[in-house]
Amino acid sequence: FKNLTKVSLSSICSQLSFFSVQTLVEGMVDVNYQLRLNLFDTSYSHFFGRTLKSSARPLKSAPGQPAKVLFNEAVYLQTFLNYTHIVIIVEVVAFVKKRDGTQNVLSCGFGILPLNSRQQPTSDTTQPQVKRLNLYHGTPRALLHPELKDPIEKNRLMTLIEGSHILYLLRTHPALEKVMHLVPENMLISGVETIPGIVQPYGGTNDALKKPRILKSTIFHLDELSIQLYPTLEKFEEELVELLNADRLNKVWHGTDGNTIIIQERRLQVGVHNGWCFVQKPQVTVVIPSITMRGKSGSLRRSFSHRSLSGENESLILRSRIQLTEMVHHPAFAVVFQLEYVFSVPTITDGKANTATSFSETAYMHTIRWAVWNPPLKAATSTVTLPLHGGSLANPNNLLVYKVPSTAMSSLEVRSAQFWHILQNGTSYQQLLRFVFRIHANSTLRRVILCNCFVNDLSQICQRDAKVFFSHSTVASFLLLQLSLSQLALSSRYLSISHSDRITLQEHFSSQLSPFSMTSVQYTDCHHFHSRSVTSRAALAQMRTVGFPEILDDNKELAEVLDPQDAANLNLQKEEADYLQCNEIILQFLAFTRIPQDSLWPRLIYFSFQFYRFPPVITRQLQLVKAGSVEASGNMPLILIPVNKDGSINTASPGLELKYMVEPSFLKQGEQRWFIRYLAMQTLQIDVWDAESLLLMGSAAVELKHLLRQTRSAVQVTHELEVITTEFSQDAPMPSGDLTRHGAVKPFGVTTLTKGRLHMRLGNIGERHVSEQRKSSHSLPSSHSRVISSHEGPSGFPGGSLSNQNVKVLKGEAQRLSDLDSELASLLVTRLKESSISVQQGRNEMDAVRQRKLERMLAVRQFESSNSASSSRSHILGRREERIQHTRDLQIIEAYREQTKTASIVNMLHQAITTQYTMYATLGTAEFFEFSLKNPHNVQHTITIECEHPELSIIINSREWRHFKNLTNTLTPLEEDMFLVQGGIIFPQVYLRPKETVHIPFKFQTFSADHYVPPQVVAVKVHFKTEDGKPIAILQVNVESQPYVIDQTFRFYHPEFTFLKKSIRLPPWHTMPGTHVQTQTDELQINVRCSDSNIICETKKMDRNEPQDVFLKVSCGPSPQINKFFIMVYMDLWLATPIQIWQFYIHSLNRVDVSCVMGQLSQLSLVLRGTQAVRTVAAYTSHPHELQVTPSGAFVLPPHSVKDLHLTLRPQRDGNRCIYLNVVDIEYRQLVASWLMYVACGQPFISKAFEVTIPVREGKGSTKRISYTNLYPTKRVFFLRTNRADLLRYKEDYFEVGGGETYSIGLRFAPGQAPGVEEILIFINDQEEKNEATFCVKVTYQ
Repeated sequence: FKNLTKVSLSSICSQLSFFSVQTLVEGMVDVNYQLRLNLFDTSYSHFFGRTLKSSARPLKSAPGQPAKVLFNEAVYLQTFLNYTHIVIIVEVVAFVKKRDGTQNVLSCGFGILPLNSRQQPTSDTTQPQVKRLNLYHGTPRALLHPELKDPIEKNRLMTLIEGSHILYLLRTHPALEKVMHLVPENMLISGVETIPGIVQPYGGTNDALKKPRILKSTIFHLDELSIQLYPTLEKFEEELVELLNADRLNKVWHGTDGNTIIIQERRLQVGVHNGWCFVQKPQVTVVIPSITMRGKSGSLRRSFSHRSLSGENESLILRSRIQLTEMVHHPAFAVVFQLEYVFSVPTITDGKANTATSFSETAYMHTIRWAVWNPPLKAATSTVTLPLHGGSLANPNNLLVYKVPSTAMSSLEVRSAQFWHILQNGTSYQQLLRFVFRIHANSTLRRVILCNCFVNDLSQICQRDAKVFFSHSTVASFLLLQLSLSQLALSSRYLSISHSDRITLQEHFSSQLSPFSMTSVQYTDCHHFHSRSVTSRAALAQMRTVGFPEILDDNKELAEVLDPQDAANLNLQKEEADYLQCNEIILQFLAFTRIPQDSLWPRLIYFSFQFYRFPPVITRQLQLVKAGSVEASGNMPLILIPVNKDGSINTASPGLELKYMVEPSFLKQGEQRWFIRYLAMQTLQIDVWDAESLLLMGSAAVELKHLLRQTRSAVQVTHELEVITTEFSQDAPMPSGDLTRHGAVKPFGVTTLTKGRLHMRLGNIGERHVSEQRKSSHSLPSSHSRVISSHEGPSGFPGGSLSNQNVKVLKGEAQRLSDLDSELASLLVTRLKESSISVQQGRNEMDAVRQRKLERMLAVRQFESSNSASSSRSHILGRREERIQHTRDLQIIEAYREQTKTASIVNMLHQAITTQYTMYATLGTAEFFEFSLKNPHNVQHTITIECEHPELSIIINSREWRHFKNLTNTLTPLEEDMFLVQGGIIFPQVYLRPKETVHIPFKFQTFSADHYVPPQVVAVKVHFKTEDGKPIAILQVNVESQPYVIDQTFRFYHPEFTFLKKSIRLPPWHTMPGTHVQTQTDELQINVRCSDSNIICETKKMDRNEPQDVFLKVSCGPSPQINKFFIMVYMDLWLATPIQIWQFYIHSLNRVDVSCVMGQLSQLSLVLRGTQAVRTVAAYTSHPHELQVTPSGAFVLPPHSVKDLHLTLRPQRDGNRCIYLNVVDIEYRQLVASWLMYVACGQPFISKAFEVTIPVREGKGSTKRISYTNLYPTKRVFFLRTNRADLLRYKEDYFEVGGGETYSIGLRFAPGQAPGVEEILIFINDQEEKNEATFCVKVTYQ
């Protein structure tokens, strides 16, 4: 991740004064002083940029005042760097004239001027404040010393020069923004320097940048451009390919392999240079051989003078015109031409090469020739011929250029060819560039943006699968296509959010095409993808003997093994055309390697992740077991063994294997392309948890691009992934890009620690789809269904029995009214009896014994009643009562039918005018459609559109409507001011003429996500009513929620009942996943939306080159609550489709603040409250070697009780950090309580310092002794502690010494593994573990 911060201009050191006379030059005369300024990166100890030297000034002194040097010079800097580790080094140099007349240059000291947010420069409108810069002894080269670490100013090796300093002003200079294109970035520039393109000042000032004025630019046109290469184009390229192919074979150390390098593309870069930098990014065009164009068409449509420079020889031509809008009539302005060739090696299969878009090796590019042309100062139209240069000559781009071929290297035919042209200076040139130069007559600039953005970032186009329309000829489209293919092969990024090299497509989907940035991805979630094998061969051999399950294809053959270090050259079209449409994705978790420093890795772990749109997965517990009988060392992998429910393990089945079947029946129609892009661009983030303490140990990220089979039957790839944990300071800004990539900027307050390496194997087995037919219910609506007609949608009521449409015979089972209406059933007596009998019968069927007993009892009672004299009378009364009840029930049913008749008829009529539309919606994405509404009456109506669902809305704004129509290629008419929306009107209204049809635009968009309820179908109705409230049409939208893909995951721990405030910095806009190709004139608009309305999430509108931050404010609940929500990031004004979806976990913890001293024991206690039930719990800490808890084992926590936890803290390093404490129910693995401890640890006072030298790799350490004197008058017992127990052991852990006596402490140093220097602290504590003395031992391993 590269954090870009734009300082529009810094006017640095506008006044400098040097108060000191160095003893070095005292007594000498004719001494002048000079300031030298350099940019320096303290994080990497690296000077960059050029050295700016001021003019030499003499020393002036006045009586009673210190001597000083007045410079009064302005220095300007245009930079995007605003980091704490980027500083300006100001060196004071003295020029002393010797007796022989020569000058001696002496360094008098240097100062460090920081460029960061803590030292804000003032603006031109505010009162300037003079600041003081202290000076240090020595020269700036001292900053390269390895012992100089941050903060440099506080380093003991830095010594201030007393009484010497520099006075300066630091302010922003907005006037420099309009000349930014003429000044290089990160270059210190003096105001007195001449910058081509800027009007030189006149009058009393010589500072051209104080109020800069730009020279007027002229529009140049370059037509009919052609390039002639010696001796012929064919011979030149033949010899070039032969040399490159021979060089390739020499690198791989084998003979001919059947492949040969081919020329994929010929490109010409044309840019305007002012002697300092390119005024604008050079234009990239494609040149093609003239014979190719003659082969495609008999004649060119334009009258190009592409006759070769000598006869009819073949040349490279450019069909289009080059327009240069930034030319200035200045001698230093020049047009730079650079000819580049793109090469690749195709795969040979069965003697036939594959298509030009798939290569087995990453395509690469070479610069072949270059030329420079200074346009004439007078306007004229002429034909220009330039020589092409090559070889070791210096060129504007500082690139290695292909050598100029000599005739001795060519064949006899080549040497016999004579194509020499004598230019005006009489020099012979073998290769020439010719074009027609014209000056535009009209000063109005008509910008023709010709897919230059394709060259800048093809991955953006691939990622969003944009459709680009060209109004030019087919030839122009062909050239652009060829350019896209080369960009595809040359891109080093993967089309992109949250850890994340990407495929050769882009991160614009994304600081990767995070999406991104969707064909090439650069994500980024919070750390980068690292998969490189560092495990020893012995360890790998031991792992092989374990017996992990193999990945086999359908033919039971081993899947093809891929190397994760190889650049994946992918062809998405080839992947889509694969006949094996079913993909069985296999994830195997094999082993884990602990880092040597971390000896307290947990015994049980588990993983959590989410693959594609499958449900999130929390794996079963896995135990870390050493392989066989080998002793597990720091670099020996530990095998992952699944743990059964009873706690036992089965070593016969090592590793954990998870499978995902992605087949056409699972994917919606058109979703296969998105799934392929997901594999090509995204990284799978895996969280590693301690299964016992429920603490997050770290996260790993693995790229999925190697799962693309590229028509192979099965593939597999093995990764070694770094498990990384990221620690943030309390107020540190949160970046959203790569934090661990080598050379990346390290954000202030953010540190990353490697906890270990996860061994993982991924595989993809292709299978044929058994059923070629797909269910219609699983198909997404096609693009033409964006327009819904009221005459086409399915209706619930076809029009009655007399309707001609009612041709089908509907068969169904009749149902009683009491079964359809529960309220009616409760009023019917007969229904109640039947219900009771049915319930009784159901219960009797469940108990056969009870049923037989009841039958016997009923038979006895019937027998007794038959013998009774009054039995006949009671039977007659029972029949009469039953008839009365039936009559009553019939009357109730008749009344019910009369009551519901009107509603039933209205319901059927509504069904006749109801149109149903099924929509598949996902989180944050706006689903656009139009409803064709027709007025069926012969009179005009003002129709009110009623819809009360908050997520389905009518698009009122015509600009928004046009945006969605262009986005979905909907070709229906658009009307301005179509809807009537006034105060007091709840719903919008539209006016319809008799029999008129209009299209009503709708947008469905949801920002809410329920994490626990599975997606359901939601029916939303829209009523179109006339003035009298009668509907003329009803639209029912059935919304089926679809799973969404998470781009990046953030996890924060924060104190309970407080507000979490974070700012997340976005990568540069052009690398954001999913962003559109934009030009410099396009307005950048970033918007965010949150799934939780109670969370404040916003962005501020910034200038194009300013960094963009997402501000977040979350209210934390009680501990140990976890707040989960999503944030969608948009790059368009109307929030059509999110380019990123971020998932957030906010853990609320109890906060405890602890202040302590390094190496000294601190004790405190916490209160643990019981829950409603008895629990068996145990306490775990994230730093068990520093924080111990009493009770240390499992204990019973009674309900509603209070338990004290006694904590003992002995920190082993200074600084501010966080320690986590969890109390876990060990039976149910539930989190009972959690604390977040903010530890502020100070450094102890160093009593003595020693130095020890230990040889490296001799297999034995070193034994030393140091003495300690008891300063107390009585006998005391002292305890020995250290901050590096892995490097230092004591002969005894404590000793007893009398008052005033001296004791020798025995030290045993561990043998060194690598050269270096380590500082080890020895703590001597009393019986209460309070520090009495601290010794520092500097150990040098050599």
